[in-house]
Amino acid sequence: MCHVIVTCRSMLWTLLSIVVAFAELIAFMSEDWLIGKSKTRSSAEPEEPSGPSEPYHPTLGIYNRCILNPGGQHTLQEILCGPYAENFGEIASGFWQATAIFLAFGIFILCTVALVSVFTMCVQSIMKKSIFNVCGLLQGIAGLFLILGLILYPAGWGCPKAVAYCGHYASAYKPGDCSLGWAFYTAIGGTVLTFICAIFSAQAEIATSSDKVQEEIEEGKNLICLL
Repeated sequence: MCHVIVTCRSMLWTLLSIVVAFAELIAFMSEDWLIGKSKTRSSAEPEEPSGPSEPYHPTLGIYNRCILNPGGQHTLQEILCGPYAENFGEIASGFWQATAIFLAFGIFILCTVALVSVFTMCVQSIMKKSIFNVCGLLQGIAGLFLILGLILYPAGWGCPKAVAYCGHYASAYKPGDCSLGWAFYTAIGGTVLTFICAIFSAQAEIATSSDKVQEEIEEGKNLICLL
């Protein structure tokens, strides 16, 4: 019989697992890993070509970018975002290709754990193995993949694509005239939270297998909610 077991610690672990997976996925897909030098764009209407200029910052991600569409005589300038690489081999740097692989593996594991975590309220073990412990181990492995990806990413700052955005002073582990965008910091924060989730999974296991839970089960309750 399925017993639905909900505790504060198990629910917190589930929520954190979902948040971490989404944070890493959003960061990976974002263009805001590197923020280029400030440039200006015209904000004038087509019939007023001498209007004021306003700054904008081109951004560069692992496989995508945001650039300014120069526009034409009768079209306004606008920022266009999308992938610059049509396939994996066109990613700007071999280091970024490795980063993409490691991050993709890590995110895939995190998304799988996030999906499984939703069902831990009903199923706490498979083949006598605690799902919480297995998921915690997988989150630790995912964290290692993420760390490798984040370590390799700055090594690609010397590629021609990054130099075009960040100036000639850009090189491996030196962003030149660029600054780091929110996506990079989100990926770092998500990695830290991944290891926190891996450690906290043990607390979720303890909470769902405590004596109080066993007492509730022996009383015949199918829905068990504990602080």
